[in-house]
Amino acid sequence: MNNTEIAKKVIDALGGRENVNSVAHCATRLRVMVKDEEKINKDAVENLDKVQGAFFNSGQYQIIFGTGTVNKIYDEVVALGLPTSSKDDMKAEAAKQGNWFQRAIRTFGDVFVPIIPVIVATGLFMGVRGLVNALGVTLPEDINTYTQILTDTAFIILPGLVVWSTFRVFGGNPAVGIVLGMMLVSGSLPNAWAVASGGEVTAMQFFGFIPVVGLQGSVLPAFIIGVLGAKFEKALRKVVPDVLDLLVTPFVTLFVMSILGLFVIGPVFHVVENYILFGTKAILALPLGLGGLIIGGVHQLIVVSGVHHIFNLLEVQLLAADKVNPFNAIITAAMTAQGAATVAVAVKTKNAKLKALAFPAALSAFLGITEPAIFGVNLRFRKPFFLSLIAGAIGGGLASLLGLAGTGNGITIIPGTMLYVGNGQLLQYLFMVAVSFALGFALTYMFGYKDEETAAEAAETEKLVEEAETGKVPAALQDETILSPIVGQAVALSDVNDPVFSSGAMGQGIAIKPSEGVVYAPADAEVTIAFETGHAYGLKTSNGAEILIHVGIDTVSMNGEGFNHTVAQGDKVKAGDVLGTFDSAKIAAAGLEDTTMVIVTNTADYASVTPVGQGTVSKGDAVIEVKA
Repeated sequence: MNNTEIAKKVIDALGGRENVNSVAHCATRLRVMVKDEEKINKDAVENLDKVQGAFFNSGQYQIIFGTGTVNKIYDEVVALGLPTSSKDDMKAEAAKQGNWFQRAIRTFGDVFVPIIPVIVATGLFMGVRGLVNALGVTLPEDINTYTQILTDTAFIILPGLVVWSTFRVFGGNPAVGIVLGMMLVSGSLPNAWAVASGGEVTAMQFFGFIPVVGLQGSVLPAFIIGVLGAKFEKALRKVVPDVLDLLVTPFVTLFVMSILGLFVIGPVFHVVENYILFGTKAILALPLGLGGLIIGGVHQLIVVSGVHHIFNLLEVQLLAADKVNPFNAIITAAMTAQGAATVAVAVKTKNAKLKALAFPAALSAFLGITEPAIFGVNLRFRKPFFLSLIAGAIGGGLASLLGLAGTGNGITIIPGTMLYVGNGQLLQYLFMVAVSFALGFALTYMFGYKDEETAAEAAETEKLVEEAETGKVPAALQDETILSPIVGQAVALSDVNDPVFSSGAMGQGIAIKPSEGVVYAPADAEVTIAFETGHAYGLKTSNGAEILIHVGIDTVSMNGEGFNHTVAQGDKVKAGDVLGTFDSAKIAAAGLEDTTMVIVTNTADYASVTPVGQGTVSKGDAVIEVKA
C-alpha cells in the first residue's frame, strides 16, 4: 500500500475531513486535532500499513509512523485537504485539554525538554572525564580546566536556561528571560556552592538583614521567576504605549523581577526546592530497593498518562545538587522491560505485519522512546504491558540496590550506557539492563501473549474435528464462471478510484461502469450479506466462490437513498435473478461514482481468478473465470 492510499484510509478512519480541525506532525507522529473522538475508527487506524501505534492524549489523536515516514504521510493528508497547524498552535489548543494537574505537568515538559540536550551533553562529558581519570591519566592543568568548563557550565548557568525557556513557554521575550536568569547567577554575587561548603565565602547582607547568594543550580526558583516575569512583561505591554515599549517594558521587567527574584522568590522557593529534593532522595533511599521498585513499576504507566515530564524537574534538581541522577537507571529498567516485552511478541507471533511493527518499536524503546512499543504493541494486547511493569519494577529495585546513578538525564538503555562509563558502574548498569530485559521477555513470552495465528489454527482444528464428527464436510471448490451482475462498460479493477478495491486487498475481480440501474445474481448462489442500505451484496455460489458486489464508491454514506434491495440474507437465487436496483443520477447528485465492483473475496483459495469481461457487458456475460 503506497503513502497516498494510507493517507486516504487515515482520513476515512478519522471520521472524514469534516471531523478534523487541524493536523501537524513531529519527528515520529501525525498529530490530529479532531472534533469528535467517538467518530475515530481506532482499530482501523492501528491496523493500517506503516502505523506503529496510535493513542489519544493531550487533546490530540497521535498516530505513530516513525521518523521519515511521518513526513511523507503528512504531505499526503495535507494534499488530500486536511487543514494544517503548527505544533505551537496544537500545543496551545491541547493546553486547554485535561485537568489542572495534567496541564501543569505538560507545562513542566514544555519548559524542561528544550534544556535536556545540554544536560545530556554535559553528562556525556562527565562520563568521558571520569573514564580518563579511571584510567589513571593525569591531564595538564590547562586541559583539566577545559574539562571543568565542559562539565560545569550547564549547571552554573542552569537558572538562566530555565528562566529563558519559561519566558518562551509563557509568552514573554526569551531574551529578557535569559538576561534575568543570568542576573541570578551573576559573578558579583556570592556563589551558592561556595557558601554552602562552609568556607570563607558567606552570603551578602542586603539592607543589613536579607542574606543573598547566587542561585547556581537552582531549578524551582528560576521556574517561578520565569512564570511571574513572563506574565508581568505581558501585562506591562498592555499598558505601556507602543512608542515607549522598547525602552520601558524590558527595563521595568528586569528591575522589578531581579528584586523579587533575589530578595523574595529566590530565598523562599530555594527552601521549598530543598524540601522537594529531600523528599525525592528519601524515596530513592528506601531500604531493600523499594524506591526503585515503586518508580520502576509505575514509570511507564505515568508515560501513558502523559505526565512523565515531572521527572525532568526532579532529575535536573538531582544533577544540579549532586552531579548524579539515580532516576536514570530506574527509568532505564522500566523502559528496557517495555522493549523486551515487545521483542517477545515479535518473536512469538507468526503475523508478518505485527512482526514488522514490533521489532522496530522495540529498537525505538532501546534507543529511549517507548511510545511505539507501548501504544503499537504492548497496550494493544494488554498483558505484555502489565507484565513489563512487573519486570520494570524488579529491574528498578535492582538498580537501587546496586546504587546506580547516571551523570546526566534524557538518554537511557543503549545511548544511556555513556552515562556510566566514567563512574565505575558500567558493568552493574549492563547487568541491570540484562536482568530487566530477561524478565520482560520471559514473562511476556510465557504468559503475556497468545499469537493470533495460533488462535486461528486452533479454530481451524476445531472446525475439522466438528466436520469429522458430523460428516458435514464442505464440498471442494470447483472451476466456475462468474456472470456480469451489471449492464455497462467493463473497467479494470486496478483503475477503480478506491484503494481498497484497486489494490486487490479485498480480492481479485472486475469493475463495471453501469448503463442501467439493476443488480443481477452472477451465479446460482446463497445471499450471505444484503446491506440495509442496498449498496452491496455478498453471495456464496454452489461451487464455493464468495462474491462481493459493491455498487458505487463510498455510497454507504447515502444511507440507502436511491437504492432498493429485493433479497435478504439466506435467500437462494439463480443466475440472472434481480438482487436490487439503484439510481445512478442520485449517486452522481451526491458527488459519488456509481462504478460497481465484482470481487471474489476468497481469491486466496483459488489457483487463479481472472477477469475476462471486456468492453460492453450485458446480463449473463462472463466477466470472471475462477480456477480451483
